[in-house]
Amino acid sequence: MIIVTGGAGFIGSNIVEALNKKGETNILVVDNLTDGRKMRNLADLDILDYMDKDDFIANIKTGYDFGDVKAIFHEGACSSTTEWDGRFIMKNNFEYSKELLTWCQKKGVQYLYASSASVYGSGKNGFTEDRKCEHPINMYAYSKFQFDRYIRSIIGRTKYQIAGFRYFNVYGPRETHKKNMSSVAFHFNNQILLSGKAKLFEGTDGYGNGEQSRDFIYVEDCADVNLWFLENPEKLGIFNLGTGKARSFNDVANAVIKWHGFGNIEYIPFPDNLKGAYQSFTEADITALRNAGYNKKFFSIEEGVEKYLNWLNGGVKNRLLR
Repeated sequence: MIIVTGGAGFIGSNIVEALNKKGETNILVVDNLTDGRKMRNLADLDILDYMDKDDFIANIKTGYDFGDVKAIFHEGACSSTTEWDGRFIMKNNFEYSKELLTWCQKKGVQYLYASSASVYGSGKNGFTEDRKCEHPINMYAYSKFQFDRYIRSIIGRTKYQIAGFRYFNVYGPRETHKKNMSSVAFHFNNQILLSGKAKLFEGTDGYGNGEQSRDFIYVEDCADVNLWFLENPEKLGIFNLGTGKARSFNDVANAVIKWHGFGNIEYIPFPDNLKGAYQSFTEADITALRNAGYNKKFFSIEEGVEKYLNWLNGGVKNRLLR
């Protein structure tokens, strides 16, 4: 059996889909379906069983027999960057992750988990998996950062695979439930459909209008990296998961406009509340990932947006909703 926590979420459900494509259906999905609309991410997938996240961790603690488990993909977390209840965040993200890790090491189970590029904070010190680059600026980022530090303190003494992935700006299918937290590709698509205009911020931090840049990575690539590590259990460590190349918001908007065959960009004033608290540039250093042996080419923005919009819009173009 393979367990996917957060399996009804964005990256988790894409990992389940990737497992299905390899013929794997003996999957236990763990999640919180208080927002029942997340079930749409599972409706076309094949799994063996589902368990609520609180019931799951209780069962982990009390010695429940899950059978023969090969690996846990731990994608579940409170991912809100605006949540400042530190006790809640640390219990759900840090302590929960440690409990699962301890169980995996006792049972001989591979442990592949979601870290986050948010550990780099403003990014002013770079984006390499190194303590000197890491400076989290919100509770979510701190919980991920602290768990990564815990992993570093024990990984040389562990018997079984531990691999963490610092996701950069992920976009693609099955993110609709994230609403405001969905990718800019998702929002630009909706804006073009509604008004024919993709809305981007005016320039800031020395960047021109819409030229702020991020490392945008297609979710299919993220799932593929996870499965590659599953198949290479001797590979250990914490790895950046981005393309290694920053692209501008203009590039994303233009790829969306090209797909639709109409539309233009409208620049809007940069919000005062984001000044001084905004990442104008991110770019993953993927040296460690490449050195581990993962050598596949990542989708470009143009390739990824085309695939995504084909999925999101059912391949139907030129449909203004107004």
